[in-house]
Amino acid sequence: MNELVDIGANLSHKSFRSDLDAVLGRARTAGVRRILVTGTSVESTRAAIALARAHPGALFATAGIHPHDASTASPEALRELAELAKAPEVKSMGECGLDFDRDFSPRPAQEAAFEAQLEIAAENRLPVFLHERAAHDRFLAILSRHRPRLSRAVAHCFTGTERELEAYLALDLHIGITGWICDDRRGAGLRPLMAKIPADRLLLETDAPYLTPPAAKAPGRRNEPAFLTHVLAEVARGAGRPADQVAVETTRTAALFFGL
Repeated sequence: MNELVDIGANLSHKSFRSDLDAVLGRARTAGVRRILVTGTSVESTRAAIALARAHPGALFATAGIHPHDASTASPEALRELAELAKAPEVKSMGECGLDFDRDFSPRPAQEAAFEAQLEIAAENRLPVFLHERAAHDRFLAILSRHRPRLSRAVAHCFTGTERELEAYLALDLHIGITGWICDDRRGAGLRPLMAKIPADRLLLETDAPYLTPPAAKAPGRRNEPAFLTHVLAEVARGAGRPADQVAVETTRTAALFFGL
């Protein structure tokens, strides 16, 4: 069986409160042996660390404030986040970045929170788990300034164009692919780009409970880490490599990227 790493799952989400042990059991059965639990606020970062402590060796945490929540990134919140980032369970900063698609937080607040988290990442030599929607040019401008001081960075849930992919690869970013690629309509433009991503920069993720692969038998359409096998199959098909090979490559890359 392929061993896989899910580099992004929101397991502190309320939809997992009643059956997390069963969810983790299904993940193990599917070969998903290690999972990064995404922090998207100070509160969810605390929860991600607690989950990682409760499941050592299987769950790990990220520490971040999502652009949707950037208006909560007060100096006090950022100080607490910086302290949380020092926990041994934390393997990356983020999810952080820009989202000009929904603008749930004002753009100046998003940019300030993004830059502050890149600074924390640089100071702690942590990789960065990045979010970008409808903000490519501004995102690239900010990230480019900070990139020389950052160790590693991944464009989480990449769904962009070939031009955007080339820009991210030129900035030495890793690329995270989710169940978006499994959607016949939304993923059609993404599949041909898989062959353009170097094997040592490709990472797989579910973004559970979101972005459920259409073929997954998911009650209530909730995504979960066990469904990473659907992402693997579609990525391998697009890349033109056997799924077993892509599993080995992405697992090795994830372990190196996050220091697992």
